[in-house]
Amino acid sequence: MIATLIASLHALAGGDLSFAAGLLLLAALAAWLILEAIRSGLRVNAERVQARLAREKLRAQVDEVRLRCREAGPAQAGWNGLRKFAVAKKVIECDDVCAFYLKPHDGRALPAFKPGQYLTFQLDLPGRDKPLVRCYSLSDCPHQKDYYRVTIKKEKAPPDRPDLPPGAASSYFCDVVKEGDILNVKAPAGQFFLDLTKTNPIVLIAGGVGITPMLSMANAIVAGGSKREVWFFLGARNWREHIHKAELEKLAAKNENIRLHVCYSKPGPDDVKDRDYQHEGRVSVELFKELLPSNNFDFYLCGPGAFMKGITDGLESWGVPDSAVHFEAFGPATVKKKAAVPTLDETAHLAKILVTFSRSNKTVRWEPSAGNLLEFAAAEGIKIDSGCCAGGCGTCVVAIKSGEVNYLKRPDAEPDAGSCLTCICRPKSDLVLDA
Repeated sequence: MIATLIASLHALAGGDLSFAAGLLLLAALAAWLILEAIRSGLRVNAERVQARLAREKLRAQVDEVRLRCREAGPAQAGWNGLRKFAVAKKVIECDDVCAFYLKPHDGRALPAFKPGQYLTFQLDLPGRDKPLVRCYSLSDCPHQKDYYRVTIKKEKAPPDRPDLPPGAASSYFCDVVKEGDILNVKAPAGQFFLDLTKTNPIVLIAGGVGITPMLSMANAIVAGGSKREVWFFLGARNWREHIHKAELEKLAAKNENIRLHVCYSKPGPDDVKDRDYQHEGRVSVELFKELLPSNNFDFYLCGPGAFMKGITDGLESWGVPDSAVHFEAFGPATVKKKAAVPTLDETAHLAKILVTFSRSNKTVRWEPSAGNLLEFAAAEGIKIDSGCCAGGCGTCVVAIKSGEVNYLKRPDAEPDAGSCLTCICRPKSDLVLDA
């Protein structure tokens, strides 16, 4: 074939062999250039396909997390009533703190939750005639499909009241519950959560075990591939009380959009600044002013009552609007969202309302300054069972025998007709409660 090609070129060249050889060389060069162009085009196309597939995979992961979070709304909480979960793993995180990895005992799929929400546990403790209800924040992200995780700190007696017993539920979890045990759990709930569909910058602020919902939020952002700007401030006494230390440090080291600032109030002799922590002292708004470029962030915070009150008061003084400050307190609330100032007529009306606790055979005039019916009842020496004190667990539900109530916030799930969640409502008219 080559000889025939040379002969043809020789004829075309009028018998000039060198000219024919030149034509052949040019033809070979042209063929090589064409081949390289084809190869280059195929390579570029392959790279484009790979890039497109990578973008689609990332988009699918983001969409999955967003979808799972949207599906975790109050009306789609996953199951009604109690569901049994097995303790698959129990990990000691630091002093008096344990993480519990929970898997459904029935082996069925887990519904998603919104980062920041909590689980409600109904505990049958020895020596108690009634189950004890407690709520604990989920400490991992909704991207985990095989388990839920809660991280619980054993609550000791207050320093100023050493005669008081330690927390019953937290002591039970940390001292008694072991791997393989079965727990009764209500579905994820709570109105304190991070909206993953938004991309605005946020500040996560945690004190001690308040890290749990904040870690869930940070993990959810990373799992979704978001580059959302996150400033994470954590306050602890020292490394012995630094919850999920390794996990949080790894999270910040691998994600440039997460800026971690840990404050130790009482560093130990083995604690090393810029390795274990970044700032000596407590988390404060003064530190925010020093580090943040502005106050134009959404702030999410969780921690002890005094911690949250100090931060919220400082943010208000800094000019941060109430709508940009998000928190939720379990137990007696020390921080409350400001309510609209009632008019003189409204105040006069509220002051005339009578609340009757029929079982206790007690009628009391409503105090307009009272936070809610649960706190009002407690001040009058009337015991109403409670759990989350945030309108989620339903433990404080009481039947209304007559009258009406106003809700201070939207409950996670509407109580049955003729009942009210006393932790988040107050009387609208004269009221008779079955308590």
